[in-house]
Amino acid sequence: MAVPYSVLGALVATYFRGFSNDIYFQIGLLVLIGLTAKNAILIVEFAAQKMEEGLEARQAALEAAKLRLRPIVMTSMAFILGVIPLATATGAGAAARQSMGTGVLGGMLAATFITTFFIPVFFTWFVSKKIKTRR
Repeated sequence: MAVPYSVLGALVATYFRGFSNDIYFQIGLLVLIGLTAKNAILIVEFAAQKMEEGLEARQAALEAAKLRLRPIVMTSMAFILGVIPLATATGAGAAARQSMGTGVLGGMLAATFITTFFIPVFFTWFVSKKIKTRR
C-alpha cells in the first residue's frame, strides 16, 4: 500500500516543479519503489513476528511501528538529505538530476509518512479481514 503513495508523491513533486516524466525520473522511481517496499516489509514482518509471540493484530502492528520507527526515519532522512543536491543541481545536465532528485525526494517524503502511520492500520485491517473469512 505504501508504494502507490510514494509514486504519487513523486509524480506530484515532479509536476509542481514543472519536470517531465523522463528516463531519469523513472530510474529514480525504481530506487524509490525499492526503499518504500523495504520499509513496509519491515513493519509487516515485525508485526507478524509479534503476532506469533501471542499479541493480537492491533497491538502487534503498534509494537512493530514503534520498534521500526527510528530506523525507517533515519534511513529515509539520510536518503532525502542525500538527494537534495540532485534536486537543486545546476550546470550541465542539471535538468536530468533535478528531475530525478525532485521525484525521489517527494516520493520518499510521502512514503515515510505513509509507511510509519498507515502500514500498521492496513496490517490490522487485513488481518481482521483474514480472521473473519476463516470463520
